[in-house]
Order: sequence, then structure tokens, then C-alpha cells
Amino acid sequence: MSDTIRSIARNRKARHDYELLDRYEAGLVLTGTEVKSLRAGKASLQEAYVRLDKGEAYLVSCNIPPYSHGGQDNHEPQRKRKLLLSRREIQKLEKGLKEKGLTIVPVHLYFQGAWVKLEIFLARGKKQHDKRQSLKKAQDAREMDRVRRRG
Repeated sequence: MSDTIRSIARNRKARHDYELLDRYEAGLVLTGTEVKSLRAGKASLQEAYVRLDKGEAYLVSCNIPPYSHGGQDNHEPQRKRKLLLSRREIQKLEKGLKEKGLTIVPVHLYFQGAWVKLEIFLARGKKQHDKRQSLKKAQDAREMDRVRRRG
């Protein structure tokens, strides 16, 4: 079995809106038509978030459109999907959520070999001035690279 990583969907605004702290990799419990739809590269993490409930983690509001050849057995696009994390990882996430201002953000949905994985981060929301500061830093770095290339 190959461990090649093939990207399905990214939440690009996550790095802009949040300060990403701790990284976790979770498997997902999916139905057959969901996997087929993901193989076609159709999914969106834009409004998705992770919720902890009774010692289990769930991905909520992740849009996986119905499979085109699914028929009556097709899945519900916005359903709640269970994340596969160890008990220790879930406890760390719960502890992090009790800390003020932290949340769990899904960042990257991908295939690792035959398995669908979700990269999630424990994150702190950025204030508006922090976002401006991050943009300015990136712009300054681009400008420095430009100057170096010119000589």
C-alpha cells in the first residue's frame, strides 16, 4: 500500500483567521458514496468545524456533495461525521478547549494511501490587527525576496 498524499480540500482561510497551535491527524467514518464523491475531488471545508461530544469528536458542516451515480442510497451532504482520534488526543483537545479562546479548526482533507484523513489544529482566533500584521509580514517577506533576486 502506498502512502502518497492526495489533497481533496483545504480551508485556506484558516491560517489567515487563526493562530494554529497543535496539529492532529484524524481518520473519518464515511459511507461508500462519500468516499466515491471524495475520489472525484468534491468537498468543501469552508464552513466546517469540529465538535466534541461525550468523549468523541465530530466534523460538522463539511459539505461532501452526493455521488453522481449514487441513486437512492446516496448520503446526506452536510451530515455529522465521526473523527477517529485516540482517547489521549481527544482528552488533549478537551483540555485545550477549556482554555479561553481556543477552538478546533479543520484545515486539510486528503487521501493517505486508501484512507481519508483530516488535518485539524487546536487554534486561537486572530484579532483584526493580528491579521493585518500577518499580511504586512508576508508582504515584507515577498518584497525582500524580490530585492534579493534583483541583486
